[in-house]
Parts: sequence; structure tokens; C-alpha cells
Amino acid sequence: MQRQGSIGGSAAIRIRVTGGVLLVAHLGLVAWLMLRPLDVPWVMPANLRPLAGIRADLALGWPEAARRLGEGLALLAPMGVLLPMAQGRLAVSPLASLIRTAATGALLSLGIALLQTGVPGRVVDVDSLLLNTVGVVLAHLAVVPAGRAWLRRRRGERAPRETARVTVQEDLPQGRTPTIPRVGIAP
Repeated sequence: MQRQGSIGGSAAIRIRVTGGVLLVAHLGLVAWLMLRPLDVPWVMPANLRPLAGIRADLALGWPEAARRLGEGLALLAPMGVLLPMAQGRLAVSPLASLIRTAATGALLSLGIALLQTGVPGRVVDVDSLLLNTVGVVLAHLAVVPAGRAWLRRRRGERAPRETARVTVQEDLPQGRTPTIPRVGIAP
């Protein structure tokens, strides 16, 4: 039985499998990049003040700041597209999809930050958590609504808000209500 609003047929399977495989590959790459030990002679202290690291990056000048901030935004950004792709639903609230994807990205970024505390040469940076989450949100906003609209047009469906207005729940007869035989109480 197909869920309401999910992509039908072999296209759904291809999109979900492709999204799942790409998501696992991306998470493997992120784990390899962020959780391998660094052989460095000196390590910066942990940054637990929001936006302090971003301000420090901006003080380095625009080319270096753009590189560092771009790295933070791009690390988990593909998840903004791959998570909804792996789920494969077309008729979903855009806001709910964005919130679900942003929360997953933020939790994954937090998990990476916590795992980095045990890796030599790595330190916790709260700004990386913020940048990673913003990257996931920006990628989601840039690709997912347009991709879902394209897939709905291809299938000949209406937008989720329009289908919600015309959907009418009918009361269908469901037969007799099952009864449970009475059991006596033991002495």
C-alpha cells in the first residue's frame, strides 16, 4: 500500500535508493574528514561562544573568511537535499520538511562536535554547528521545493495545499464491530 503523497512506482524506488546511497556516502566522507586525528603541534582552545569564531574569521580579510565560512556551510549542505530525497515524499508541508531537515542537520552536527572531543587535534567549535545547520537549510531551500514541484508536474499532481482542500473523507461502512467474549473472574 502506497503512502499518500509519496512518489509512486519505480521512480520512487530509484529516488529513495539513490538518495539513501548518496546520503550514506556523504556521511562516510564527513566522518572521515571530521573524525580523523590531526597531527598538529598546537591546538586552539574550544570555542563555546556563538559567533566568536565567525567574527575572528571575518577579521582575517574577505578571501580567507569566505574560504573558512564556505567550508562550514558546505560540509553538511548536501544533507539538505539528500534527506528529503531518501524519504521520497512529494505531498508534504514545505515548512515541516524544512524543520525536520534542519533539526536532523543540527543534531548530526552536534554529534560530530561531541565525537571530535575524543579525537586528537580536534576541538569543539559552536560556530561550526551554526554554519553546518545554516548550510543544510540553504541547500534545502534552494533545491527541494523546486525539485518537488518539478516531480509533481511530471506526475500531473497538484501542490500539497491544493490537494488538502479538495480531499474529502467519506464514511465507508466497515462492518460489525468485533466483540470480545466475557471472561469470568477467578476466585
